Amino acid sequence: MKQRIITGVIGSAGFIIMVLLGGWIFSLFISILASVAMVELLKMKKIAPLSLMGIVSILSMWLLLVPTTWFNKIMFLSFTKVEIFIFVILVLLMFTVLTKNSFTFDQVGFVVLSSVYVGFGFHYLIMTRDIAETGLYLVFFVLLIIWTTDSGAYFVGRKFGKNKLWPDISPKKTIEGSIGGIIAAIVVGIIFYSFIPIFSSLITALLVIVVASVFGQLGDLVESALKRHYAVKDSGNVLPGHGGILDRFDSLIYVMPILHLLQLI
Repeated sequence: MKQRIITGVIGSAGFIIMVLLGGWIFSLFISILASVAMVELLKMKKIAPLSLMGIVSILSMWLLLVPTTWFNKIMFLSFTKVEIFIFVILVLLMFTVLTKNSFTFDQVGFVVLSSVYVGFGFHYLIMTRDIAETGLYLVFFVLLIIWTTDSGAYFVGRKFGKNKLWPDISPKKTIEGSIGGIIAAIVVGIIFYSFIPIFSSLITALLVIVVASVFGQLGDLVESALKRHYAVKDSGNVLPGHGGILDRFDSLIYVMPILHLLQLI
């Protein structure tokens, strides 16, 4: 527990400093985290990061991860990132034929899904921080909602939890805890908004709070399902007492794309 607390304090402080710095430093920092998260996924699948499939997976993830401004500086042809990613998928499908299925359709699916999951998740985190004037507050707001949801769900679940939320994936989570986490997030989020009104209206703020709280919990369950599927306790051991990067950022990288796709931020 002591190690977990020390790691949590140091890790949180370091991340907050990077968010405050913003710019290319934050983007580079997040790119490193995303690369570590991708390696964790590869190891879950028992794929060597320096193998052909591992390298293709990391490069595909980076294609989706890098900010568009970075991409435009190195790409002289008029192709978008999505168009190149689609081309990569078609090439991977071609490999299933050329390798006579030693490189399988399932492995193509792994490369595509893991690249989208990690690449887009961290990409939208970078995009959010880069929003002029409000980017810093938006990142802190979403982080606060996710942390409050986790804490609220934990304490309410311990005190009142009786009905399991999804026992096959996460046996300790309860429906009561989940609802308690959402309520706690709403209270804390409204207090934050009353001091720093970063949204156009309270209704928008409430929508962001509820979406971030609900999908943050779903993001946690998605990663739990991944770990159960691959029979691992933690995604990695980069953070002593906390596991891997995916263990700590699973909710955030799931929430950020959804908030952007719903045009809430």
